Amino acid sequence: MAVKKMWGGRFNAVSPEFAQEFGASIDFDQAMAAEDIEGSIAHVTMLGDTGILSQDEAATIKHGLQELSEELTQGGLELTVANEDIHMNIEALLTAKIGPLAGKLHTARSRNDQVATDFHLWVQHRLPEVIASLKKLQVVLVHQAEQHVETILPGTTHLQHAQPISLGHYFMAYFNMLQRDVERFDFNQQHTSISPLGAAALAGTTFPIDRQETAELLGFQHVYTNSLDAVSDRDFAIEYLANASMLMMHLSRLCEELVLWSSYEYQYVEMDDAYATGSSIMPQKKNPDYAELIRGKVGRVYGDLTGLLTVMKGLPLAYNKDMQEDKEGVFDATTTIMGSLHVMTGMLTTLHIKADRMGDAVKADFSNATELADYLAAKGLPFRQAHAIVGQLVLMGIQTNTPLQDMPLATLQAASPLITADVYHDLDPVMAVERRQSLGGTGFDSVRQQVATGKQLLGDAYAGTTVD
Repeated sequence: MAVKKMWGGRFNAVSPEFAQEFGASIDFDQAMAAEDIEGSIAHVTMLGDTGILSQDEAATIKHGLQELSEELTQGGLELTVANEDIHMNIEALLTAKIGPLAGKLHTARSRNDQVATDFHLWVQHRLPEVIASLKKLQVVLVHQAEQHVETILPGTTHLQHAQPISLGHYFMAYFNMLQRDVERFDFNQQHTSISPLGAAALAGTTFPIDRQETAELLGFQHVYTNSLDAVSDRDFAIEYLANASMLMMHLSRLCEELVLWSSYEYQYVEMDDAYATGSSIMPQKKNPDYAELIRGKVGRVYGDLTGLLTVMKGLPLAYNKDMQEDKEGVFDATTTIMGSLHVMTGMLTTLHIKADRMGDAVKADFSNATELADYLAAKGLPFRQAHAIVGQLVLMGIQTNTPLQDMPLATLQAASPLITADVYHDLDPVMAVERRQSLGGTGFDSVRQQVATGKQLLGDAYAGTTVD
């Protein structure tokens, strides 16, 4: 049955029920119920302090809102599609509680600045949670890196064995990716912590409001200085989704490698049983489903970003109903990234690393060829000539199934008289890693320094933590 709208004074017709359901947003924006009440409490406090409402009126409205907040915490509120969105639902519930006085809550405010305020608050509340979850994953990466500084595995380019590296170096690469994610989300807080409240519909208000007061009450650092921008800006949400997309891309890359590494062909790692599944028909299978799920969920977060960018791309100022589509993607992306971070943290914490298998993989793969080229270059031979000589030795080694470090000295010297017996020291895969001490390199001391730097960046998030 169609219901007369609270804002429907100038309308003669009432929308049919199916149209009301199509236009309503309460199914998803009820997630902002706490933020809507929080914003309204700040607004009515300001209305009382500025004398726009009497102190008694403000106190009565504020008390009613606080009761609704308690009811929400205890078990929820009865919300209806007829009231369209969370804002009108809260006002209707407040009206039922304190009577017509509830209508004064909307003085000097529009749903346009109200919804923008709620959305800012919602994202502002979640950003610290996202950052904290990111840091928990970073702690695990630092711990694994510290435990595996001297674990050797093949580093690859083009998925081909390139040079041996420290597994700790590998883990710290992902730590650094996530550190940039932390910094991006941290910067996102600057653009989220701006108050739209008081911009009204688009032009501000004639009432003597105090926007600085409501901003401070809500924990915002700044206020929008242009009312048109205040109600139409969703840059903070797009930025949040862009950051979420990049984070998921990083997690997906790590998951892709874990999927490969847990395969029969690699056998570098084994997933804990808690983070793997079996097959309904093949009893031997142990599938890395959780890594694959994270990898797959990247698509939905990318979709959330693309969706909001598309919604906003052609909108004239100021508010348009299209912008009702701004929230579901943000809510969905938040659920996705928080779940993915939690699962990834557990997956890496319990990961069984087969160090011997990794080490065996660099013994006969010719990934120490660059060491021989560098050895010759250090003795004065132009690197391009050294590269060609070592290439010929590698070809010979492939044809005879002889790794470089197993070739007789006479064979090596036939390729270049600059080679002497000390070359075998450099060709040892462990030494090939240990000696790469350039800043940011995979050398053991370099990786230990990276771990120390990681701990410093984590600060309190790392102090006192244990990883089981």
